[in-house]
Amino acid sequence: MGSRLALQEAHLHQLTMLVTADGECVPPDSESFFAALGDHNPDYDAIGFAIRNLGFIKFQVFDRLVAEIELHPRNVDLRALLAVERLLGEAGAKLFRIRYLDTEWHSEISPSVEHTAARLHELCAPVFDPPGNERFRAELQDFATLMRDTHNPLRLLAQKWRASFGVFDRNVISLAVAHHLLPRLVIAGVKSDKSDPTWRLIGEGHKWIGTDYKVHGLGTRVADMPDKDYGNWVAEFYRSVGTSGRPRYDFVTGSIRYEDENGKPVKPVRYERLMLPWKTPSDEVFVTGCTRKFGTDDIPSLDADEEGASKISAMSS
Repeated sequence: MGSRLALQEAHLHQLTMLVTADGECVPPDSESFFAALGDHNPDYDAIGFAIRNLGFIKFQVFDRLVAEIELHPRNVDLRALLAVERLLGEAGAKLFRIRYLDTEWHSEISPSVEHTAARLHELCAPVFDPPGNERFRAELQDFATLMRDTHNPLRLLAQKWRASFGVFDRNVISLAVAHHLLPRLVIAGVKSDKSDPTWRLIGEGHKWIGTDYKVHGLGTRVADMPDKDYGNWVAEFYRSVGTSGRPRYDFVTGSIRYEDENGKPVKPVRYERLMLPWKTPSDEVFVTGCTRKFGTDDIPSLDADEEGASKISAMSS
């Protein structure tokens, strides 16, 4: 109720509020803010400190046209996030800007309350802690760094994901074909009931998995891959990305049991992996996984034939 009254009183004037970690809305430079800060006489940037370190969220409205949300997602509590979601619905703004701190400050613009709220939940979702495995190791990388790397072809998929607000359409496959990403692409379906991720697409470049499995494995659980240890390990990543709605960019090191025609039992691998969650018309999220051999400039390419492309288009329709 207090937040609604504050917004009404502000009318067309600029409004600045701070949402504390427990979801309370307080004005800056007020006794309630200093009490929540735990310091009644700060000689530093108290608002910046509260945002960066205490999980506060700064909420501003400019002439009822633009609402700006400033936060450090890693420290935000769900109670604060839900309070900001209520403010978004009450602000009556036409445009929404999110400023958030990762390793540096980033800014995003959104035209709707719904998308802004969804994006805030994505940013603040808990970071996935990979399951331990003696054979495999995933080193989490900065997604923002990938977005700035103009020489990395994985960036093209990330740009498409952002530009389409994470909604899957046929242009995802068209982009992968045009830029020779398709052979190294896989898609797993993750449903909201948290059932096991299942394969929807396995690119032709994944020869290690075996020719038969690339065909007959579609629709089966990711965990049931020929290399069971790897299947169980990687399935948790697909599940995490699908349920959190957050992208993941890793360097992966390990050894995979091969099922190729050469009969190689184990092969060391080191590769970059980009995983992106895509919304679909159903309750299933498509998680794309695309890899690049570590230290190479290009994705190893197998030219996709028309028949393969048509099968994929049918799958994604």
